[in-house]
Amino acid sequence: MAMHEDDPGAMLAEQVGRLLAERADAASLRAVERGEWPAAIWDALEALGLPLTLVPEAMGGAGLGWRAAGPVFVALGHHGAPAPMGETVVAAALLSAAGIAPPAGPIAIARDGADCVPWGRHARHLALCEGDTVALVDAAALQWCHGTNIAREPRDRITGTGAPLAEGYLPARFGVEAGLLGVALLRACLMAGALAAVLDLAVDYANTRKQFGRPIGRFQAIQQQLAAFAGEAAAAQVAAANACRAADRHGLGGAAFEIGCAKIVAGEAAGAGAAIAHQVFAAIGFTEEHVLHHLTRRLWSWREEAGTERFWAARVGREVQALGGAALWPFLTARDDQDPMP
Repeated sequence: MAMHEDDPGAMLAEQVGRLLAERADAASLRAVERGEWPAAIWDALEALGLPLTLVPEAMGGAGLGWRAAGPVFVALGHHGAPAPMGETVVAAALLSAAGIAPPAGPIAIARDGADCVPWGRHARHLALCEGDTVALVDAAALQWCHGTNIAREPRDRITGTGAPLAEGYLPARFGVEAGLLGVALLRACLMAGALAAVLDLAVDYANTRKQFGRPIGRFQAIQQQLAAFAGEAAAAQVAAANACRAADRHGLGGAAFEIGCAKIVAGEAAGAGAAIAHQVFAAIGFTEEHVLHHLTRRLWSWREEAGTERFWAARVGREVQALGGAALWPFLTARDDQDPMP
């Protein structure tokens, strides 16, 4: 632990990783996909104080930033995010920024214009984001239509609303798309973590599975594929970390450029990495008993949520075009030199 004493995010991520390594496995992911609430995993994560990671100390939280939360999101993704802790951390950050004390228990995020709410059926409360406003809603007072994504994670639609328990306005640094940007940043980090886990599985399998008397990992074609996968996974990690730093430095609204880039890079890496992993594993990776498909189906699902690569590429492209060629390089190189927002 001493090596992380000046890095609270790394410390938290290490704790989360150890906890999920002990408690989260393919069986727990299958249970979630059957619609069961992962009570033991949630309780253990909540006991670490994770929901209050981004909540200011004045409101009883840890007072950490997005840069510290990023490794925690990555650790959750590494184990398939078997509980809605990432969503709750982001929701609590938005509520507290609007002056609303986050309640205990899982909090789902609903965005204006979004078709579904991740983990809605299991949430106690909802953070409803509409422009620069956030409302706290009792989830039990809502009417739900249950659904799932292709990972069979809960993705539920609100069919009837109730009166909010509290409402507030977000500070200017969050912008008018804080719900979208917060979830997009979370998804980029989750994909980075899941990609690292899938890469580990593929490398281990290539080093143990034998064909023609030797491990398949000794064949040049497999080595080339795994090397390409490693590059994609590393790019996703770097892009997600950069977006988290930008969110601290410029606020969520000001970091839309970096968050969009991270979502693009992580999404493209998810597509390429999952394809390579399933090629390495062949048919066994699709069997119900194997953990691989639980992670790759989440990668395919998360890349579609909070904006696809096409969506973010169009936005980033428009911003770059508006800058003009002469201003692009100064824009890119100066952003990390700017003082963080208060």
